[in-house]
Amino acid sequence: MSELRILIIEDEPDLLHALSLNLKAEGFAVLTASRGDTGVEQALRERPDLVLLDIMLPGKNGLDVCRELRRKGFEAPIIMLTAKAEEVDRVVGLEIGADDYVTKPFGIRELLARIRVRLRRHTPAATETDTKLRFGKVAIDFDKHEAERSGERVELTAKEFDVLRLLARCRGEIVTRDRLLEEVWGYETYPTTRTVDNHILRLRQKLEDDPSNPRHILSIYGEGYKFIG
Repeated sequence: MSELRILIIEDEPDLLHALSLNLKAEGFAVLTASRGDTGVEQALRERPDLVLLDIMLPGKNGLDVCRELRRKGFEAPIIMLTAKAEEVDRVVGLEIGADDYVTKPFGIRELLARIRVRLRRHTPAATETDTKLRFGKVAIDFDKHEAERSGERVELTAKEFDVLRLLARCRGEIVTRDRLLEEVWGYETYPTTRTVDNHILRLRQKLEDDPSNPRHILSIYGEGYKFIG
């Protein structure tokens, strides 16, 4: 799978550098622009998967950038960054097509969570793994929130479905506890990593033939979990 690309349009060099480093560390490819007008050109030329857009920019302010991109058919998520906290900016930004709005200063974990939420919601079409899943004796229908094991109904909670869906979507890859927290529980209600472990434990009890020796939902010591199926 190719890297998802994020364009950062930000004129503060230190913030631009910090955001670039953090996003690259999370596996994203990063494009940058320090002016609004060049940001528009780059977004339309490179077609990134998401744009982080400052409001106060030279050349063209962020609101005008957002407005122009939407007018020209740019559909990827736009998250606006601003030092302003006034409600009017938030409202105007959302009305002209921004998907989210983060007020500086912000925590990088919150921003990463928002980015992942927007990227997930923007996925054009659900794949088979996103809607249905089969492994071992288990059949899952994520859309209907139905699960069966050996032909018998298994009751999963909404969060258990969400955890399993993310693991299945990343089949064969290590998914960290922090990523599970960010994408399943969200940035507004951050539980502890123990919450993730408890959900994994219950999924194994309900779906694995031998929960103490799982074949499909595996622990990767010190890192997170991996789904094999």
